[in-house]
Amino acid sequence: MIQSVTTAPEMSVPAQGSDGPLSDVLSQLRGAVDLLGYDEGLYSLLARARREMTVSIPLRRDTGSVEVLVGYRVQHNLSRGPAKGGLRFSSSVSLDEVRALAMLMTWKCALVDVPFGGAKGGVTFDPRMYSPAEIQRVTRRYTSEMMPLLGPSSDIPAPDIGTDERVMAWMMDTYSTAAAHTVPGVVTGKPVALGGSLGRSSATSLGVFLTARHALDHAGIKAAGARVAVQGYGKVGRGAVRYFYDAGFTVVGVSDEHGAIYNAEGIDVDELDTYFARAGTVVAFAGAETLHDREDLLELDVDVLVPAAVERVITSANVASVSARLVVEGANGPTTPEADAALRANGQLVVPDILANAGGVVVSYFEWVQGNQAYWWTQQEVEDRLAARMELTWNRVLAHASAADLDLRSAAMSLAVKTVAEAHLARGLYP
Repeated sequence: MIQSVTTAPEMSVPAQGSDGPLSDVLSQLRGAVDLLGYDEGLYSLLARARREMTVSIPLRRDTGSVEVLVGYRVQHNLSRGPAKGGLRFSSSVSLDEVRALAMLMTWKCALVDVPFGGAKGGVTFDPRMYSPAEIQRVTRRYTSEMMPLLGPSSDIPAPDIGTDERVMAWMMDTYSTAAAHTVPGVVTGKPVALGGSLGRSSATSLGVFLTARHALDHAGIKAAGARVAVQGYGKVGRGAVRYFYDAGFTVVGVSDEHGAIYNAEGIDVDELDTYFARAGTVVAFAGAETLHDREDLLELDVDVLVPAAVERVITSANVASVSARLVVEGANGPTTPEADAALRANGQLVVPDILANAGGVVVSYFEWVQGNQAYWWTQQEVEDRLAARMELTWNRVLAHASAADLDLRSAAMSLAVKTVAEAHLARGLYP
């Protein structure tokens, strides 16, 4: 066992008492470490990122003025393989947020048994306020600044909030230009024309749906007609809504950043998609009523609630009003530890993020494998392999939770942390 480690003040583990996503994931790590009986030295190593880089990104605006943005890349753990994690463009991006998300990626990769460590990146700006040409310049400068960290065997970005396959294409091209040859494996989630995988864009949504279906079976809730509300109508939420609707679930509530809508009899998702494509929001959709407050969606009387937007939306302030029998975390860290405990105490089943939304990283791994082999799978092959991996992981977590008398989050976290810790201990400390 690793002995306790004394850390320098400037490198100390961030305080758990602070209020934010990082304190939440550290609390989860502490619980897993205590449950597994690991010592303080191992906790300290797992609680702190392996590498962090902060860069300035000077941007020439279309007007000719220059603005300086800030970008981050955090590699949390590399014990099991190259770092893997998305790139986020958002005005809310901070170093602590990126640290938290990188740590979650470590546990997620370990839980679904893909040979990656966790990473995350971000640039603090709102891409909706910038032109495509400006976003491209930000992407290329960020990539060039992060070049020492990136690579198909070292750190592999993917899309996240505010980024998409076009951004991944720009990253791949920038990296490949510097390398003087094409390196498709430096990113995943890129266009199929550049070596992307069929099924990648919908993978997280499909994983959420598949996991929700397993959880419903476990809870004894019939899927046919089950009432669903989805918070977030972006990359994850919109696809999840489609999967639920096509499978015969009754989607009664949907929200986006502008507001929320509700129809007790069910929303016609075909009509909603047509409206959304035209209006850019779900608000004022004729086939549903617009709720007074978009957060009211979290309190709807439903069987399944899918928070699929951002972190910390179910908190101690609103958890008492959350009535869903099943909460499936499509987003990363949407439930605070206090709210999580309250839901469990009330008998509500929470499927944790590192399990529920792991479909994206599973198919990112499939894309990476296909790129390395230069052999491409059909979409059906991708989806079948994803379904098999998600079912295997669900059964593994459920069995561990039952055997050890744990909730699903504690079971998933302890399995993931044990996997990473065993890899770290097997490698030993250098020098």
